[in-house]
Amino acid sequence: MTLLEMSASYRSSAAAIHGRIVELRGLERAQADPEAAFRLRRRIDELTPLWREARELAALTAHYYDRSHQNHENCTL
Repeated sequence: MTLLEMSASYRSSAAAIHGRIVELRGLERAQADPEAAFRLRRRIDELTPLWREARELAALTAHYYDRSHQNHENCTL
């Protein structure tokens, strides 16, 4: 698997995670039970870092060999 293929995989994962976050936000807004809304919010909070990491890894693997990206602190494996 090449880095570009990995990048596409990370991008796809990020899109799926984001779609789930959007879905959970809608459920949270529609929730009348505060406890259920809290559980949904907690799940959203757990998924958000995973979404961020997948997006960052997609960018990193897509541009790993570009010299302009090598000087960025968060662009190292």
